[in-house]
Amino acid sequence: MKYLVTGGAGYIGGTVARVLLGRGDSVTVYDNLCHSRREALPTDADFVHGDLHDKALLTDTLSRTRFDGVLHFAALIEAGESMKCPDVYFRNNTVGTLSLLEAMHATGTDRLVFSSTAACYGEPRRTPIEEGDELKPTNAYGESKLLSEHMMRWFGTQFGLRYATLRYFNVAGAMEGYGENHEPESHLIPLVLDAALGIRKEIKIFGQDYPTKDGTCVRDYIHVADLAAAHLLALESLSRQSSAVYNLGNGQGFTVREVIDSARRVTGRPIAVVEEPRRPGDPAVLVASSDKARRELDWRPKFADLDTIVETAWEWHQRLRNGAK
Repeated sequence: MKYLVTGGAGYIGGTVARVLLGRGDSVTVYDNLCHSRREALPTDADFVHGDLHDKALLTDTLSRTRFDGVLHFAALIEAGESMKCPDVYFRNNTVGTLSLLEAMHATGTDRLVFSSTAACYGEPRRTPIEEGDELKPTNAYGESKLLSEHMMRWFGTQFGLRYATLRYFNVAGAMEGYGENHEPESHLIPLVLDAALGIRKEIKIFGQDYPTKDGTCVRDYIHVADLAAAHLLALESLSRQSSAVYNLGNGQGFTVREVIDSARRVTGRPIAVVEEPRRPGDPAVLVASSDKARRELDWRPKFADLDTIVETAWEWHQRLRNGAK
């Protein structure tokens, strides 16, 4: 099978591309390398250095090879940044996705797995969150992804696009030889591990007055290997269904302080903390119900324990910061 992976030089896209290659599929990565490096590309993948806004290049790429599907990861992902420059997020994430959808339609490429986000739900009225719950983003990042979901639905009803939307919660951990390395980094676990290594003086906790057990935000952490497995199952599901939406998470939440404590246990090192005010757009609690994915895709996460997730990230992070390839 042949797949196009947009954003395949990134953390999640690169992991999924490697899993596809490992099972014998052919992969073409389409990436502009704005937050990654050429060295992060899977060695056995073909590479097109391109931007989503270059519809001519996208169309040419899709027309030269008859792809069995597209996995779309390319996006800006920082919720806090999206509140400072929403225009950039709508242009990159929403308009960029429209460009991809138009190129797919023009070339008859009709299967898509979309990297969406739990940020589409905003401040949930209940937890764990289910796929049918209200969609009311509290930041421009979530809104940019939700608008992309709406476009896919219309491309499905009008043009026959078959698609699976995967709403992620917090992705973490590493597979052997490949893990998280954003530029710049803003995700909690790699930042905490930088503090454990002494690369960062302290870790900042944004907000201590949330209605949670210790006053800090609660998030649902899913291992990147479990996430990659769900993508393959979602791809396969498009042969028997035209569209689907799935939450992907572990179904249990951890506060920011609990994540820091886990990192202290795993690394055996002190981690200094500085308390900062809340950031705009951060919901108090985001925890997934992944029952639908378990039921319909027979998806079974293998890494449910937070310390285990952090441990795999720690092994990768040490090699990364020590300059290991």
